Amino acid sequence: MIDFKPANLTEVYPQLPFVPICGQGVFLQDNDGSQVLDLYGGHAVASLGYGHPKLIEAIKKQAQSLLFQSNIVEICIRNEAAEKLAEFSPECLTRVFFINSGSEANENALRIALQMTSRTKIVAVEHSFHGRTGAAAAVTWGAKKSWYGFPHTPFNVQFVRRNDVQALHKAIDKDTAGVIIEPVQGVAGAFDFSKEFLTTARSLCDQHGALLILDEVQTGVGRLGKPFGSDYFDVKPDMLTTAKALGGGFPCGALLMTQDIAVELKPGDLGSTFGGGPLACAAIKAVLEVIEEEDLLTQVQNIGSLIQNKCITGPVIGIQGAGFLLGLKVKPKASLIRDDLLKKGILTGTSADPHVLRLLPPYILEEKHVNLLIEALQEFKSETL
Repeated sequence: MIDFKPANLTEVYPQLPFVPICGQGVFLQDNDGSQVLDLYGGHAVASLGYGHPKLIEAIKKQAQSLLFQSNIVEICIRNEAAEKLAEFSPECLTRVFFINSGSEANENALRIALQMTSRTKIVAVEHSFHGRTGAAAAVTWGAKKSWYGFPHTPFNVQFVRRNDVQALHKAIDKDTAGVIIEPVQGVAGAFDFSKEFLTTARSLCDQHGALLILDEVQTGVGRLGKPFGSDYFDVKPDMLTTAKALGGGFPCGALLMTQDIAVELKPGDLGSTFGGGPLACAAIKAVLEVIEEEDLLTQVQNIGSLIQNKCITGPVIGIQGAGFLLGLKVKPKASLIRDDLLKKGILTGTSADPHVLRLLPPYILEEKHVNLLIEALQEFKSETL
């Protein structure tokens, strides 16, 4: 294993003692040839795992023909990616704005809500994470007290308790521009909302003329076993943001919106130098095609159910979340189990809840890989508990 300390990187990331140099399928490998089963997927990014031939070929082919061009000109691959994403998305969301990341997608969605309604308040949910830019971080739970850094938030924010329907009724009013919700909270430990909470948010937005934003940066593009959390909970948003799994590892994001919102936008209202670049669009199109061609939504449903049914073992006392966004509730601190699993060749993640271990595996995960996790968890029980 490579052993070094970076001389020039700003060290703001706590890092694990593993240095991957290549990956194939659901496995990562270091320079010593040691393999690690990746059940974390780079924060939910590696939707197709590593080295998928169709994704690699799409990026390679696009790089050879047109590496980059801005939005000042029309390019075919951008139109094709937008058409494919709109087809994959809830039918109410027909218009696509490509952007670079989830934070930027949320930033633009929040600004549109404020601009279109001429209101000053956004309703968000406790324990949420929406990004680290000015507006996205303003609706991120706990950011203002710890790392936010800006002297003021750009709008008023009211947080409501999770799954508290009455709190929604009190918070959403004539001053509310928008409501932003993750269908399943990722950083918080794969906390899944009740359908009643989400449908109530939709109903109250309709009643008061506010816009419902679903932050699907982690839940989107098949991670819940449905195209989006909107489909999983059968809730129609006005805007939906997505990134992470969208490019299978290539940086990209998108803001999806209804036709009614899109027609209100004029040239100059949105902009991005690199958003919708040729390589990103080639990756997006390839990822969506592979998900459909290989029936990976069914794979996520089946293997996700297997994890929920079989992995309550060893230190795991319960499992929350859906599909491949799962939180394993554990008795010891999750960081202890994460470190133990890594020694056994399995990469997992922690969450904001110190007793929830997070799984965000590639969609190509199979039963044999789940069995490796089960064995490792059972070994932890015999060795530690």
